[in-house]
Amino acid sequence: MSTSFDARRPPQREVLDDCVHCGFCLPTCPTYAVTGTETESPRGRIYLMDLAAQGTIGVDEAFGEHIDSCLGCLACVTACPSGVQYDRLIESVRPQVERNVARSRADRLFRGLVFALFPYPNRLRVAALGGLVYQRSGLRALVRRLGLLDRLPARLRALESLLPPVTVRALLARTPERTRPPGAARLRVGLLAGCAQRVFFGDVNAATVRVLAAEGCDVLVPRDVQCCGALSVHAGREDEGLARARATIEMFERYRLDVVVANVAGCGSTLKEYGALLADDPAWAERAAAFSATVRDVTELLAELPPQAPRHPVAARVAYHDACHLANAQRVREQPRAVLRAIPGLQLQDVAEAELCCGSAGIYNLVQPVTAEELGQRKAANLEAVAPDVVVTANAGCLLQIRRFLDAGIPVLHPVQLVDASIRGCDPV
Repeated sequence: MSTSFDARRPPQREVLDDCVHCGFCLPTCPTYAVTGTETESPRGRIYLMDLAAQGTIGVDEAFGEHIDSCLGCLACVTACPSGVQYDRLIESVRPQVERNVARSRADRLFRGLVFALFPYPNRLRVAALGGLVYQRSGLRALVRRLGLLDRLPARLRALESLLPPVTVRALLARTPERTRPPGAARLRVGLLAGCAQRVFFGDVNAATVRVLAAEGCDVLVPRDVQCCGALSVHAGREDEGLARARATIEMFERYRLDVVVANVAGCGSTLKEYGALLADDPAWAERAAAFSATVRDVTELLAELPPQAPRHPVAARVAYHDACHLANAQRVREQPRAVLRAIPGLQLQDVAEAELCCGSAGIYNLVQPVTAEELGQRKAANLEAVAPDVVVTANAGCLLQIRRFLDAGIPVLHPVQLVDASIRGCDPV
């Protein structure tokens, strides 16, 4: 049978056939919620994939637009009563689009800029210093006052608005390579420092190290400036993502660890997928599977470990946002809530449309800024509706996206920062 896909890992027929087009995925799909268009839903995209697999339509620009518009949040996977593996389908089709669909020159340049910057922490620090000068010098206020920002393309407006509030001291801070627990070590743990995470959220890494050490872990943080490949994998840049996966495995293998910890949902999801991503590589399949079996999100590990460090009260009303790649890809939902509920005095609030993505989704809020903005505003409104003292979420992209749209008076933190504050007996807000 003829097909429009190339021969390299096309979507599998048996996985495509699992979809019975029942529509249970529709209420959970962010792009369908925004557009109401069938081709912007999981079952609509699966139908297009099926047509391309049969050779009825081409893997062309129109096909690519519908695949590009998917956030990859995977809420449809957890909602599907038939067990359709949409995650496998979208991860096999994105590389097909990258290889076979010709993008415009402006699109290629912008995506090239993103991937020449974000996976490289040292480059990101230089860019962040430029952003800091832009914010502190008054230039940002002037640009906005004169309305110049509104004249920029939507992608550049999104890039400007996502600039995080950082300091020179924070940008230059480094997490110690090793932090020992106060007593005997229960586990030898490696922490993935991340790319944007170590530059913009070094305070989250520091809190993670303190909490793990307080809970009896010997914590090691590799010094290598090594991207895990999550952004590349989720964007369909397959070869780049797999090369970074191999290098990350090698990096952690040096330390002989019991557990590898991630505190970024998107990164942790990809680390857990290394076994599947490298299953066809005889030289790496076994190593990748063994590595992925050791990976835990920090909240997942804290929920597994009987608490050792005493908790002090944190009197705060907290809204928890489920990061998609934690809740849907890793199926880690209850553990962060259990860890937060163990903090005395903390009130955890349920949020409406909890399953709906905030619009961050890796680089989505940069390359699909219009849809991302609508989703960000919708998420912020739902969070503000519960009148929280603080909002928490376990992903760097979500932290940036929600901060952009949330009332400026409400701080946005990682769950581990609240645990850290409770252990240390300080006010997190």
